Amino acid sequence: MGEVIYLERHRSEHAHGPVQAAAPIFLFDLASPESYLVAERIERTLGEVEWIPVDGSCLVGEPDRGGVHEWRMRAESAAREQRLPLVWPERFPARVPCALRAAAYACELGAGASFALAAFRLAFCGGFALDDPEVLAEAAAAAGVPLDECLAAAGESSRDEDLRAASDHLCSRGVLELPAIRAEGRWFGGESGMLAASALVSLESLGRPLAPAG
Repeated sequence: MGEVIYLERHRSEHAHGPVQAAAPIFLFDLASPESYLVAERIERTLGEVEWIPVDGSCLVGEPDRGGVHEWRMRAESAAREQRLPLVWPERFPARVPCALRAAAYACELGAGASFALAAFRLAFCGGFALDDPEVLAEAAAAAGVPLDECLAAAGESSRDEDLRAASDHLCSRGVLELPAIRAEGRWFGGESGMLAASALVSLESLGRPLAPAG
């Protein structure tokens, strides 16, 4: 399955060291509780994973008041099942463009996973607003990302184009939920997609034939 220009450029220009072609790809939004819940276990389940931030607002749009309530209920139920903490940021749901730009910079340094996990925990375990520079500084410190460069990247609106390009690519593949996972040449969307991706990778590792893509 072909990659869009953004994903190809991300790998060729920004990867820190070689990235195995077969490594699963994990596309996440730091404003998404589902992305947080999957992020906490994706590498334990799928092994080495390439992390890529995406602007999820291009996929889901802005939910109304009732939609936000249902969203919270689903996420809280999933968190209980997985025995993970879930604290709602005061401004939820709110876009976090500065945090996404900083995450993109961290990915360029090869620290995307560490930065994203730190940011997710600050947001959904601590309830902090990720676009606060002091909170971004905490995530940067936890991931070993240079502070001044990280904060500068957070203010670079030019990075938004790549974040939207990743979202457009998911739409073109029919993936309309976050997080998104690409494993063994297939795309999976949403928190439940983790189970399907895990099963597919397990079958491949055992050398079993995979069913043809639908």
